[in-house]
Amino acid sequence: MTAPFPFPAALRRPPLLLAAVTATLIASAAMAQTAAPPPVPDKGDTVWMMVSTLLVILMTVPGLALFYGGMVRARNMLSVLTQVFAGFCVVALLWVIYGYSLAFTGPADAASAGPLSPFVGGLSKLGLAGVGTDSVVEGFSKGVVIPELTWVIFQLTFAALTPALIVGAVAERMKFSAVLALIVIWFTFAYLPMAHMVWFWGGPSAHDARSGFLFAQGALDFAGGTVVHINSGVAGLVAALMVGPRLGYRKDLIVPHNLTFTMIGACLLWVGWFGFNAGSNLEANGVAAQAMLNTIVAPAAAALAWMGGEWLLKGHPSLLGAVSGAVAGMVAITPAAGFAGTMGAIAIGLIGGFVCMWAVIWLKQRLGYDDSLDVFGIHGVGGIVGALLTGVFADPGFGGAGIFDYGANAVAEYHMGTQIVAQATGVVVAMVWSALVTFAALTVIRAALGGLRVDAAAEREGLDLTTHGERAYN
Repeated sequence: MTAPFPFPAALRRPPLLLAAVTATLIASAAMAQTAAPPPVPDKGDTVWMMVSTLLVILMTVPGLALFYGGMVRARNMLSVLTQVFAGFCVVALLWVIYGYSLAFTGPADAASAGPLSPFVGGLSKLGLAGVGTDSVVEGFSKGVVIPELTWVIFQLTFAALTPALIVGAVAERMKFSAVLALIVIWFTFAYLPMAHMVWFWGGPSAHDARSGFLFAQGALDFAGGTVVHINSGVAGLVAALMVGPRLGYRKDLIVPHNLTFTMIGACLLWVGWFGFNAGSNLEANGVAAQAMLNTIVAPAAAALAWMGGEWLLKGHPSLLGAVSGAVAGMVAITPAAGFAGTMGAIAIGLIGGFVCMWAVIWLKQRLGYDDSLDVFGIHGVGGIVGALLTGVFADPGFGGAGIFDYGANAVAEYHMGTQIVAQATGVVVAMVWSALVTFAALTVIRAALGGLRVDAAAEREGLDLTTHGERAYN
């Protein structure tokens, strides 16, 4: 009788037939695995990241510009708006020319694009070389990606906001040319290395690859406590000291000219901060929702803390105190936004609001420096408080998320003391590096421009007219 299928005679024996079928299945599975398509971006995540990017732009122009503009005197309103707006434009161009490459490239990106280190990236993506519409980057979940161009523009907004914060420390007396020169130098030598040290890593699928220095130390910074706020706050303090106080400081009455603008600016900052913090999760999921909730409750707690403290100390609660407290709370929760639980976020806001109020009302007066719009007192001090408290409230024992171990695919055991040391390391590195770069930059600029500030007559008349040839109000 003829066999129904023409198997070779050697395979008609059951053991050999079974082995052949097994080998075929294994080979097919291997081929299927090899041919598995690469992950593609989820449209929901991509849209969320684009919306978050727009929100962060809103923080700077017009949010920060109006927040700062309302606090200066009327004759300097346009000068502050111009400095913030022009600074945003300058950094946006520098970011795509070389900034993104220096911040976010590593060993896998280019073997021949110059030395790469834990402190700064290379030039393999100079001018966004190789970054096309099909390029993707991995987020914080293995296999979950977003378009690389989305990541580029999201991080562009952080880079453009941060140097603009420094403007508030030297408002009403620094040369416009000196401001622009400081933004360029500081962005290049302070912001980009800090972004690389804190945020550069291989991603979940290559978590053991070489990463930035502070990332490797275990320092947590969800959305920019060190990179943005401590970095710019310390730069603002150094700049204020080197430029010197405004004419009449501590002698004449220097008060905000339009707190309505400041209130509007603060509200725009708050709305934009949802993109800043929740967008930093890179996915539209529960962690983003937690970060968004934290960005509501922490500023609310800080606003009440500042206003209540001011009420006790000065006998009256002020609008300026309330909105300053809210911004201090936004700053303080930034590094912990996706790590702290809701109650931890409230605690961070309360502590941050009180400490920043102390820095602005007492420390500034005690030391006598003229940080015009309290960049150090709010962003520097708030960033320090938030970074250190992240080590406390990221602890799962306090309702935090802990630290995910990608090797074990589980939340790791949390050691609060070790984490606080890592956070303190990040704080110290950010403070020292920013101070050194700012001092060196302003020393060079002073020599090149023959001084950092406008002459006394121009300062008295106001920078709107003497620098820009126009007035905010007629």
